[in-house]
Amino acid sequence: MGPPGEAEEEEWQVSADLVQALKELEREKGISFETILRGLEEALASAYKSAMKIEEEENDEQPREDVRVTLDPESGDMRAFHLYLDEEGNVTEEKEVELTADFKGRIAAQTAKQVILQKLRDAEREITYEEFAGREGDVVTGIVQQHSAKATFLDLGKVEALLPFQEKVPAESYRQGERLKVYIIEVRKTGKGPQIIVSRTHPELLNALFAMEVPEIAEGMVEIKGVAREPGHRSKIAVTSNEPGVDPVGACVGAKGSRVRMVVNELRGEKIDVVEWSEDSSKFVGKALAPASVKDVKIDEETKTALVTVPDYQLSLAIGKEGQNARLAARLTGWRIDIKSESQVAEERAGPRPEPEPAPAPEPEPAAEPAAEPAPEPEPAPEPEEAADETEAKEEEEEEEEDAEPAASDGAEASTVDEEAEATKAE
Repeated sequence: MGPPGEAEEEEWQVSADLVQALKELEREKGISFETILRGLEEALASAYKSAMKIEEEENDEQPREDVRVTLDPESGDMRAFHLYLDEEGNVTEEKEVELTADFKGRIAAQTAKQVILQKLRDAEREITYEEFAGREGDVVTGIVQQHSAKATFLDLGKVEALLPFQEKVPAESYRQGERLKVYIIEVRKTGKGPQIIVSRTHPELLNALFAMEVPEIAEGMVEIKGVAREPGHRSKIAVTSNEPGVDPVGACVGAKGSRVRMVVNELRGEKIDVVEWSEDSSKFVGKALAPASVKDVKIDEETKTALVTVPDYQLSLAIGKEGQNARLAARLTGWRIDIKSESQVAEERAGPRPEPEPAPAPEPEPAAEPAAEPAPEPEPAPEPEEAADETEAKEEEEEEEEDAEPAASDGAEASTVDEEAEATKAE
């Protein structure tokens, strides 16, 4: 055979360049060469059917004719086959057809461009999905792109993340362009690419932030045993040490509170209590009520209840504002916590106070007294003559008394003179 003609040489050059471009895409974008080649063959077959006006049967019946196009993975040589099918869709006859120069040139180039672009988009979406699907439970940093009352969109670089309203801290507000650390809770696969759902309220966000700030946690020397969180207000975290001589609380707090302060700043001022976990439930419950001081803890295994005694002045601190401290401690420990002050416990031990005597029943009112008897009629006044006689008799008695008084005086004076005379004789 003689040397190929100019048209054949041009077609061969185009096919060779196409294969080289597909292999370059595989190296740069990580898209499988075989995947693009298979997609390109399907697209060329569809384009050939449109160009040759091969109609497909309607009403979901199997087509009687079809086309298959193959590309050589080394040289890029293109071949087409006309397929004849039976009623069940099986190939009964296959016949190679000659492709026109226009189809191999212009149509093939346009089809290849569309297919390659589509495959690139699909491949990038798949790669992004696989990348983030394995990162559920990780903390990522995003840039706020759009913020509304219902949702916030974050730019994670290759893809956008959605922060729903129910996963936002109620007291937080975000500005466009602000950097934000979020926790990946779900990666969904959609037709437009992966959809990444993130959260700012998940308890595991607190775990991940401490792991980022505390090397002892990342290395396994300190372990986080539990987290109880009320986003935006207060959180409690229980830690324990897997290495002797390592203080778990001190490692998490850091020098002068430097480590825990970084976490607090990231959570916009949310208060964090770091307590030491203990296998002894009574000790663990007592420490979980920090910052309050606890005097005594009694555990009831049957009812899963812990009776905690605190000093009187620590009662309000142990309960917390609106019961927040006690509620978080109960959630962290898994125990139902009943908090009482020392005076309350002392009163219960002293027994019930004697009940006051009942007040006497009021006496019944006395019955109404019978009506008083009528007063006796006054005696009639004496007659005037009788009254005059009585008056005269009284006057006579008074005169006799007056006459008797001077006589008595004379007798007294005479006796006095006789006594003086006898005294003179005696001298």
